[in-house]
Amino acid sequence: MIKVFSSTWALLLGLMLLMLGNGMQGTLLGIRGAIEHFTTTQMSIVMSAYFLGFLFGSRLAPEMIRRVGHVRVFAALGSMISAVLILYAAVPDWMAWTLMRVVIGFSFSGVYITAESWLNNASTNETRGQALSLYLIVQMIGIIAAQVLLNFADPSGYILFVIPSVLVSLAFTPILLAISPAPAFESTKPLNFKQLYRASPLGCVGMFLLGGVFSAQFGMAAVWGTQAELNIRDLSVFVASIYVGGLVLQFPIGWLSDRMDRRKLILGLSAAGAVVLTVPVVIDVPYLFLLVVGVLMGGISNPLYSLLLAYVNDYLDKSDMASASAGLMFINGLGAISGPIITGWMMGAIGPSGFFLFMAIIFAVLASYAAWRMTQRRVTPDASSTYTALSPTASAVTVEAALERHENDAESS
Repeated sequence: MIKVFSSTWALLLGLMLLMLGNGMQGTLLGIRGAIEHFTTTQMSIVMSAYFLGFLFGSRLAPEMIRRVGHVRVFAALGSMISAVLILYAAVPDWMAWTLMRVVIGFSFSGVYITAESWLNNASTNETRGQALSLYLIVQMIGIIAAQVLLNFADPSGYILFVIPSVLVSLAFTPILLAISPAPAFESTKPLNFKQLYRASPLGCVGMFLLGGVFSAQFGMAAVWGTQAELNIRDLSVFVASIYVGGLVLQFPIGWLSDRMDRRKLILGLSAAGAVVLTVPVVIDVPYLFLLVVGVLMGGISNPLYSLLLAYVNDYLDKSDMASASAGLMFINGLGAISGPIITGWMMGAIGPSGFFLFMAIIFAVLASYAAWRMTQRRVTPDASSTYTALSPTASAVTVEAALERHENDAESS
């Protein structure tokens, strides 16, 4: 892995700076929104707008890359991100923020696709697995470190908006200077929803529901923290705990996934998530327990994403796996748009505990649906795919690269 890192460090550094910028702005807006006296409903719309833009970007960015090339798309979208990050503080209006969140979601989606395609091109079949693992670790470290930076200045001022803008601008330097010719770019056309649902109803429903969970975590955790009257340090540590859990528990759950019926693991994790997230709804728990909840929340939801992808691929020919994954990611994006809005409505109705209640209900629904599906499809095939630890923020480029690597491994074994 050291050899892989030495050959891709510039790309990974650039990607980590991007994650630092994105991780900061997500939490910072929740804090600044409370300072500007935006309502929970208004902030839920603002947070949801990012996922709408991200979904559009995942569909339109590949065509932009084919038309004008990687470098121009990367530079143009990166410049838009830097500008918007500063404009947040200059225009503290929730409707303006909503429009800017659409723009920044679209731009980050395109930037991720471009940067990940370069990373994939810089890897060989022998090193791709290690490169993907390093990328996951770098993503999580970037988001976790972003929460630390929130403690370095007053969120009511400009400095904390300038920092992510500078970080994103600096991300261009190592990526663009480290790259030789831009890689050829091909995007996979997703399977239609009917084909996907026929292959795996549980996979489709599960990915849609998880989209709501991820967007609630990424978009509404800071809004919950301000409503719960946490200080910036405690809030930033709580948000970081979600991603620490996602990083630490990915690999042991992945190990289990390749050794047991994946439906049982999906059912067990979803039920555990429902129970864990119900506790802070019914009991006034201390802050340290909330950190445990954050670790388990992230540690359950992130592996479930990779687990559902692997489960659907068990029912597909290898030639259809990339198309199915692209379709599932789109379904996940559709679910993500509604997550912050429903969470915001519940928080407005019952208070801060609505944040946990929403996700508890989603996990309970997923567990119930998984249990029902096990009565409808009694036979599960031998695993034809391998669990791959992936972040929900990864683009289709990374998912397809992971599938290609596992297919090559299977053919050579």
